Amino acid sequence: MSDITATHPGAPGAPVQFYETTEHHPENGTLLGFWIYLMSDCLIFACLFAVYGVLGRNYAAGPSGADLFDLNLVALNTAMLLLSSITYGFAMIEMNRNRTKAVLVWLAITGLFGLAFLGIEMYEFAHLIHEGATPQRSAFLSSFFALVGTHGLHVTFGAIWLVVLMVQVGKHGLIRENKRRLLCLSMFWHFLDVVWIGVFTFVYLMGVLP
Repeated sequence: MSDITATHPGAPGAPVQFYETTEHHPENGTLLGFWIYLMSDCLIFACLFAVYGVLGRNYAAGPSGADLFDLNLVALNTAMLLLSSITYGFAMIEMNRNRTKAVLVWLAITGLFGLAFLGIEMYEFAHLIHEGATPQRSAFLSSFFALVGTHGLHVTFGAIWLVVLMVQVGKHGLIRENKRRLLCLSMFWHFLDVVWIGVFTFVYLMGVLP
């Protein structure tokens, strides 16, 4: 509990003023704020899914998803992201056991899976653009690149955040603040997995249907 100091400024009988002499951080305030952020991110992706749902069949006499998508490659990419979610879960288990080195190992493995996901996604984008399937080719491709690209940007920022946290954990250990940050990143990373399952189902699997 914060220390409270009372002062009696001015003449006798003046109102008592109280102020805190230590920093105050509301319990679970960070987690509440992060949940609010995730809800705002849900709205962003909901809008992008809605746009794709409206424009996803407007090919402008160009290629469709059945012509472009390689489900084997997308399945491999999906496996990379889902495995990264599992390894992050192992990192959280080790965090609860206060094993700093084990946490860093699992975070590093998680980062490698995340980078593999991003590498495959960039390869897919480069291949599509090489084939002439650019965002300006049709409304379908515009909405596709917007949705999948936004998710990819989130994974990129998540990977950067992961590296920063690894540095902080390596320097300061599993202090309370770092545990809170790891928990926030865990929610963010699993959230991206859930969104990607929606992308895989709604964009890729349904996209190859006639």
